[in-house]
Parts: sequence; structure tokens; C-alpha cells
Amino acid sequence: MPADFARYRIEPGERVTLGDHEPADTGEYNGPETTDRELVALTRRIAELQECLYAEDQRSLLVVLQGIDAAGKDSTVKHVFREANPQGCRVYAFKEPSSEESAHDFLWRYHQHTPAQGMIHIFNRSHYEDVLVVRVKELVAEERWRSRYDSINDFERILVREGTTILKFFLHISPERQLEKFRDRLELPHKHWKFSANDLKERRNWDAYHEAYDDALSLTSTEWAPWYLIPADRRWYRNLVVARVVAGTLEQMAPRYPEPDEAAEAGARDAIEAASSRSGS
Repeated sequence: MPADFARYRIEPGERVTLGDHEPADTGEYNGPETTDRELVALTRRIAELQECLYAEDQRSLLVVLQGIDAAGKDSTVKHVFREANPQGCRVYAFKEPSSEESAHDFLWRYHQHTPAQGMIHIFNRSHYEDVLVVRVKELVAEERWRSRYDSINDFERILVREGTTILKFFLHISPERQLEKFRDRLELPHKHWKFSANDLKERRNWDAYHEAYDDALSLTSTEWAPWYLIPADRRWYRNLVVARVVAGTLEQMAPRYPEPDEAAEAGARDAIEAASSRSGS
């Protein structure tokens, strides 16, 4: 991965304070006109590598997207994976758990949707809700949610050992940018369906959520499943950084098309030639 974007990776053991990171950072880029061409190339490369991963059918990729309301999770999926073949790419959005899900351990509903070999799965919100929303709303005792950091790290380590590469992105926006997005949802007809009065209620817990994210990012960014803290006030820059990290990771995975079965192919060629001869006679 290019060194300029590697700085967004949270190293294991690093203490994160979101207030120390600038949501409007755009690096050396000045606007979408400076990134659009690169983003197009990256999304096409992601699609090419996805096809190789699917054909190889040996490993998988799990992409986790987290962020405060209106951070741009849906938009990131739309723009970064726009060239991906749905046959090999799935998106899962986790909302309030059902009664059946609540009757199991907190990781049960997530484990069912981890990617099979050859697949890319994207979690739009994820198992981290169980140390975020659960903590802020005091849905379980502190002793329970604090123990979940270790459970999450163990869960992700198991996935990696079994052949899944994990990328986790926290989309970091400012309260001012969030308010702009809420206003758009109220005023723009094509975005009004996204508006929820509950979003404004949750905004009152901004500081509490930031404290929860500080702990989650600090305690669960590991060598096997790193977090990337992505400045997200500027959509065009957010998409570029995420796309470059995803493409770079797939490049490092270096999936390959399976080697041809020469004996089987020779037999198939003979069969095709025989069929062709019969149809032409």
C-alpha cells in the first residue's frame, strides 16, 4: 500500500483518540477532479482481482464498515464496489437483532454471514455494534460488553486462520458534516427516505459514541485484522482511500486462476471436434 495511505492504519496497541484525527483531511488531493480517474482504475482492478479470487475458490475477504450515522457506509459500498460481480460479492447490513438472534451468543448472527471461499463479503455495521450501541445505550452490564473485545479478537483470528483476510474501516466524519447530511435528507426528495428522527436523538450521544469507538479501535486493531481510520468528510477522498486499501490488499493476496486440467481439456477438445464433424456432415 502507498506510504501516504498507510498512515490511516491503526497499529496494534496504538491508543486512538478520534478527536486527534481530522475528518476533512484530503492529503495532497484538492478535489474529485484529482481523484476520479484513479478511483475508476481502482474499482476496475478490484473487479479483476475479485474474479480471480472467485475462480481460485480458496480464500475470502471480509470488509467491515463502521461509522457514526451518516458517515457514508452505504455510499462507500456503492462507489468502491460498483464494478464488482454480485455473484462473488455480498453486502450485509445488521440492524436490531431479532428474537432468535438475541437468544444466541452475540457473535452468532455475524458468523453466519462471513464469506465462503472465493467470496468478498461486506458488513455494513457489524459485530462491533455489540461494544458500541450496546455500551452507549447500556443494554448489557459493563462487565459483559468489556469482555467482548477479547471475544471479537478471537473470532477474527479464527476467520483469518481459516483463510479469510479482514479489513476494517472506521469512517470518521465531523458533527458539522453529519448535520449537513441530515439537512440533505430532510430537503432533498431522493434522500428523504433515509431520514429518521432517531438519528437526531442518537446525535445527542456523540461524545459517548466517540468514547466507545476510541476503545473499540484501540483494543481490536490487530496484526490479523487491522482498523483503518478514514477521514470521511469528503466523499471523494474517502472512496479513494478505501478503494486503494482494498485493491492493495487484494494485490497482496495475489489470487490466481486455477491451473488448467490438460487431460480434461484435451478430451473436451476432441469431443468438440467430433461434434463439429458430425454437425457438418
